[in-house]
Amino acid sequence: MSIPFHAWVWLTAVGWVVSGRSGVTSAATSEPDESSLRLHVASGQAVCFDTLEFRIIGVPASEDPFDPAQGALDLVVTEPSGNLVRVPAFFKQDYEHRLIRGRDWYHPAGDPAWRARFTPRATGPYSAVAVWQQADERRVSSAATFEALPSTRRGFIRVSRTDPRFLEFSTGEPFFPVGQNLAFIGEGQYVTPTKAEQILGKLGAHGANYVRLWTGCEDWALAVEARKSAWGRSWDWKPPFGPNPDEPGHPCVMLDTQRSMAEANPSHPVGLKPGTRYVLSGKVRADLDTSVSMTLGRRAIPPLTAAAGEWTDWRFEFQAGENDFWLGTLRFQREGAGRAWLNALSLRASDGGPELLWEAAINRPARGFYNPLDCFQLDEVVRAAEANGVYLQVCLLTRDLYMSALKDPASDAYAQAIADAKKTLRYAVARWGASTHVAGWEYWNEMDPSLPAERFYTELGAYLEQIDPWRHLRQTSTWGPAADDCRHPALDVADTHFYLRHTDASRLTNEVEAVRDRAAWLRAQAPAKPALLGEFGLADDRWRLRPEMTRRPGLADVHNALWASALSGLSGTALSWWWERLDAQDVYPLYRPLSRFLEDVPWTSGKVSRMVSVTASDPDLTVLGLQAGTDAWLWLFDPAGSWENQVLKGNPPPLREQVRLTLPTRRGGVWQPDWIEPGSGKSLASGRLPVPAEPTGLVLVAPPFRGDVACRLRPARD
Repeated sequence: MSIPFHAWVWLTAVGWVVSGRSGVTSAATSEPDESSLRLHVASGQAVCFDTLEFRIIGVPASEDPFDPAQGALDLVVTEPSGNLVRVPAFFKQDYEHRLIRGRDWYHPAGDPAWRARFTPRATGPYSAVAVWQQADERRVSSAATFEALPSTRRGFIRVSRTDPRFLEFSTGEPFFPVGQNLAFIGEGQYVTPTKAEQILGKLGAHGANYVRLWTGCEDWALAVEARKSAWGRSWDWKPPFGPNPDEPGHPCVMLDTQRSMAEANPSHPVGLKPGTRYVLSGKVRADLDTSVSMTLGRRAIPPLTAAAGEWTDWRFEFQAGENDFWLGTLRFQREGAGRAWLNALSLRASDGGPELLWEAAINRPARGFYNPLDCFQLDEVVRAAEANGVYLQVCLLTRDLYMSALKDPASDAYAQAIADAKKTLRYAVARWGASTHVAGWEYWNEMDPSLPAERFYTELGAYLEQIDPWRHLRQTSTWGPAADDCRHPALDVADTHFYLRHTDASRLTNEVEAVRDRAAWLRAQAPAKPALLGEFGLADDRWRLRPEMTRRPGLADVHNALWASALSGLSGTALSWWWERLDAQDVYPLYRPLSRFLEDVPWTSGKVSRMVSVTASDPDLTVLGLQAGTDAWLWLFDPAGSWENQVLKGNPPPLREQVRLTLPTRRGGVWQPDWIEPGSGKSLASGRLPVPAEPTGLVLVAPPFRGDVACRLRPARD
């Protein structure tokens, strides 16, 4: 049988021997007896809403361990109630991760293996078995048991059962997202993997609880499913490929008069362990009197030669020096007048173990292969989110791998895109779905809103209902307003993105009005489901960072968008873009005052509504507010506090004094207004206020303020 190179990487890593033209010839003797499927649980005890990891041994080998059609492996759990829960298992490669010389260093830790993760939701005894199924063949392991103990954890995030406009935890406690975007995480990005953990720590420490995270960045950052190639980059894809002389439909590296040199430079720097011996190997073919010279950093490697017209195996063994932590770039140079071909480039420790040069695979499909290091990096991000009380909206799929296939819902390409996306979702549910801090699956970032995606969302939504026992939120986004997506019954959250640019000058002067407008649009499309402003920010007319945003520090736009979105009836704050700017200008203290101000809003009571009849004595001021029963949360904004006025023009907002707010008449009694400064959370004034006899309503007098001020109003406590 023919095995794709990406599968060859995995199969050889777990002990299969490959020879000839990818034919499997034997299984290594260290492989467990395949007739015995064994399940091991990490601990016999857990607490509710904490994740247990299982090891599964003796899984039959397949050409592609990511394709459930070639053998589906599941964990079947019997809950204390007797209910059966089926969870997909997943194939993973672990890594060691260290910070060396300020750089993130990774090296495979052990061989890839099968794992399953499960999170108990009720106390009591559990039992679990591993089930492998291929066609009519089925294997079941013996049972593993564990006990779930009570905990104070709140569980998974879901749409509120009482008020579907908002979100809640499994326990019924309300959840209101306060946060930002953190989209591009990578070794060459501003946010490196280590810095991502630091940022999540800062967010959690300052009251933020939500991050929108990309895992489909192709080769410039974190991407679970995307082409990661040692032979070029997506933004300038000119790989040194040519037809394989023996298999024209399967390219290989080709050196000729048009291109006499090629470099292998993976997007993830390949980590080495000092003192470890490694074997670099591959296949070479060359015309008569032609060879290939190769250099590895400062190492010169003996020329690669081959009998004319035949593929020849080559091998070079070396030891990493005491300061050699990274492989560096491999360079291949044609010597002579003929052509040369290279294939099957591989690097692994001399005593075996996992493949280190998996990015050198040439014929690996972009869809259906889950990049092992990126998956491990996402494991670490999820763990950091859990440790810091931050919940993740995971933007999962790489849009450009799918977009061209979604033009005709009746086409084979459309059906194949759905099938491939289902496999990716299955893997995501298996590997990260057990975490209570994964809030939802956002299918992709900014799909073309003109494409007929209804069938895609319907079928993917139904598939997640089958395989995701934790029922994570199903979400999407487009690069323009998409009312149909907001109303789609298989999408749990309505979402839109918005940026203020020079071409939108009327809104550029007042980001609060822009947020109000987008909030009103979302609520018109989705009056009875959660609604989020998934991206928001300033930009130039080509959707880039405006130069003034870094030259003139000041985050008034972010502060104003946070408060305006929270008090406009949305289900969470606007999620600001430009995380580099946010981090460099220390955005984090802006989150705590708002999260504290909102902490007692009864979001899931069914009683929260916008206050639309509050007036200010100065008509130039904007008043936004929420009410629930007798309580109210108000924010008073002076447009002179906009980013353009404060930062771009350098005009500080004036001091406002004796501003009066008039609210509709309330029941008799005494009221307690508590005023705070939104930027710092500092208490400005509080007191007791009797309801006047006049029919004009309750009048509040704001303390002196600049830019904005907030008020929490409730009946006075005895």
